[in-house]
Amino acid sequence: MKPLTEHDIRTAFVNCSKGEAKRLAVPHGLAERPWDDLDYFGWRDPQAPDRGYLVVELDGRPRGLTLRCSGAVSGRQRRSMCSMCLTTHSGGVSLMVAPKAGKPGKEGNSVGAYICSDLDCSLYVRGKKDPGPGSRLHETLTVEEKIERTVQNVAAFIAKVTASA
Repeated sequence: MKPLTEHDIRTAFVNCSKGEAKRLAVPHGLAERPWDDLDYFGWRDPQAPDRGYLVVELDGRPRGLTLRCSGAVSGRQRRSMCSMCLTTHSGGVSLMVAPKAGKPGKEGNSVGAYICSDLDCSLYVRGKKDPGPGSRLHETLTVEEKIERTVQNVAAFIAKVTASA
């Protein structure tokens, strides 16, 4: 993913108002992010832990989603799988709900997916971040194929959010 500026991020959101996008907490240190290893840029708001944000480049331009996050889905006994990168975690996957874009979102419609709680799917897929023992299923796919699958899953999630907007 190419590096994003604060302006790129704020103008990318498709499921909130311009005012909401202007007020959201964009992380500091954007220049230091591992952009070459990111398929999307995701973060949780430290001031509002139930909020998350995801920005991905689709069709040559950034597209962003505001998310509401539940607590971690799984406890000590149960493992849950991220629907984007297919990494399993104990306590590291959350239900993330995005209001739909446009009129459907204003009417309260939303789309949800189970996603890595820290929104670091890209780093898990590349082996740059370790979600713990037994967290990756044995697959014959290459890292590049896993990256492509993650990108396709994120794009499909955004397509559901923007459908009928």
